[in-house]
Amino acid sequence: MANQLLKGKRGVVFGALDEQSIAWKVAEHCVEQGATITLTNAPVAMRFGKIQALAEKLNAEIIPADATSLEDLENLFTKSMEVLGGKLDFVLHSIGMSVNVRKKKDYTDLNYDWMQKTFDVSAISFHKMMQVLYKLDAMNEWGSILALSYIAAQRTFPDYSEMAESKSLLESFARSFGYHYAKKAKVRVNTISQSPTMTTAGSGVKGFAEFFSYADKMSPLGNASADACAQYCISLFSDLTKMVTMQNLFHDGGFSNMGMAPEILE
Repeated sequence: MANQLLKGKRGVVFGALDEQSIAWKVAEHCVEQGATITLTNAPVAMRFGKIQALAEKLNAEIIPADATSLEDLENLFTKSMEVLGGKLDFVLHSIGMSVNVRKKKDYTDLNYDWMQKTFDVSAISFHKMMQVLYKLDAMNEWGSILALSYIAAQRTFPDYSEMAESKSLLESFARSFGYHYAKKAKVRVNTISQSPTMTTAGSGVKGFAEFFSYADKMSPLGNASADACAQYCISLFSDLTKMVTMQNLFHDGGFSNMGMAPEILE
């Protein structure tokens, strides 16, 4: 349903890879709701993803950027303001990667160089992104910055490995930088803790299919889809949520408040 909630707004969407990714859905809904956007992903993702097709569909320019590089981020936001014709109103950080998980390393036997890479890509990049935006004065007042998180930041999910610590750090950056950005320019910073979602990245976690089914039974409303998450992002980019900041918002069908579900016992 397009009711132009984002009419006239400008934004940048990180992390769209293919039709399964939440960032892909967010980009589609942003444009449907009247926004103009630029798309960005790591240069390597340009080779194996489908972002070109999304850009053509949405008439959006792609500006490749390594989110761990301050130089790339400065170029991304400067060019985005040029392309879009002004300061930004919203930014989505939808980035996560763990070499240890990919290599199936046990949590008790992690490669620490890989762990540092995980933190840099999955969490520190969020701080870098906000710091560059802040220094460039690239956000309009009442703008909105979002990052995607997961409940493993608060609870133990053994196979999620050091991505759990990454999400904890991500949420902490949202609170801490959210304070400074609110004082400077009334910019909101939040994280969304989403249900397990059948994305390319998510499905790479060990035992994901079984856990997806478990979470679906445990959640009174069932798992929240990528499309539903995108719609929630739109609401947080819009002017309807101007006073929401420094929050970790659970979008998980009720999973985060459940103790036991009879369906699991059955």
